[in-house]
Amino acid sequence: MKNNELETKNELQDESLFNGSLGRRSFLQYAGASAAALALVAAGCRKDRNFGDISGGATLDFKDDFGVLNYAYALEQLEAAFYIQVASNPPSAFSATQKAYFQDVQFHEIAHRELFKKALGTAAIGSLEVNFSAINFSDAASVLATAKTFEDLGVSAYNGAGVRLKDAKYLVLAGQIVSVEARHAAYVRDQISNGSFADLGSLSAFGAVDANGLDASLTPDKVLPLAAPFIKTKINVINL
Repeated sequence: MKNNELETKNELQDESLFNGSLGRRSFLQYAGASAAALALVAAGCRKDRNFGDISGGATLDFKDDFGVLNYAYALEQLEAAFYIQVASNPPSAFSATQKAYFQDVQFHEIAHRELFKKALGTAAIGSLEVNFSAINFSDAASVLATAKTFEDLGVSAYNGAGVRLKDAKYLVLAGQIVSVEARHAAYVRDQISNGSFADLGSLSAFGAVDANGLDASLTPDKVLPLAAPFIKTKINVINL
């Protein structure tokens, strides 16, 4: 058991955002995160392909499923970076329950990030550099507001990207992840205002539930500009 854990830990250690050790708990979360789906994706994505950088940035090529998966990978990198920073030093005003929640969610987002990274292999974009200068990590309201933005945006992004996926197994994987992101979104909204688990009746920039009870669906050309203020790395988009 110890040898297996050591091997897995070595595999997960990389030059990722914040260069933090995942630790045993997060490893267990990652190891249990849709292993069957990972095997399917890895089987389809292990190809001699590398998107590389353009002008020092990361390129999202939407001509096929690889581009959509890298798009999701970029968003998961952003979320993982945010939750890692919050969990490592939560606002003092957070309750014990809130601190535990952000600890757990960082493991979910790390698992999602590593799932895409491993599945994409050589086709994966590099690690993104984030820009969190507008976030006051010592202020509970600022942290919750940012978490709401990221979660609502993530749900809308997955909903909008699904139609671009040609392989059904990738669509299933995206559905499994967006349902987790929606749980996060509902919880965060409830912390800000009890019972406000979604925007009802009108669409907002980051997503809402419409009159038919459906969450918003935002296309990549709408999502990326909303995420851009939080990302230093230049994102190049082609074949969108």
